[in-house]
Amino acid sequence: MNDLATLDAYGVLSEPDTLKMTRLLPGPIERVWAYLTDSDLRRQWLASGEMEMKVGAPVELVWRNDELTNPPGERPDGFPDEHRMASRITELDPPRKLSISWTGSGDVSFELEPVGNKVLLTVTHRSIADRATMLMFGAGWHMHLDILAARATGAEPMSFWDGWSRLMKDYDQRLPA
Repeated sequence: MNDLATLDAYGVLSEPDTLKMTRLLPGPIERVWAYLTDSDLRRQWLASGEMEMKVGAPVELVWRNDELTNPPGERPDGFPDEHRMASRITELDPPRKLSISWTGSGDVSFELEPVGNKVLLTVTHRSIADRATMLMFGAGWHMHLDILAARATGAEPMSFWDGWSRLMKDYDQRLPA
């Protein structure tokens, strides 16, 4: 990456159906890798679910977004308090890359690159079905990664649902119609 000072918290479309986001997190790389692969650490910012570190291994991800922040904010209508998704590990290169196929929701890759004493995390979500889903995923990934950054730095994250609702409006303005 040429200029880390230009990192933007907002996701960008790298292809019409692909959203890419980056965060610069405190290292070392093994610490950030643990936030991706350890169920107890991952549930603090994204979703729980045990992972067998093997390509082809199934993973059930369990989201409980109300538990990510205190207060959680107001959950929008139509969102359950828990969401489960059957997934599968499709690529694994510890501690640099983890890719997961999200059943019915595309493919997600997490790539880690050491940058001095920090780690550049790049999340790429491919094969997003439509714009409405892109907006939800954009706001969701943005909030989840903001919470990860807060957890990694010892800061208090802002309420998940309030941030998600605000970011839905932002992504509606930023992503092409």
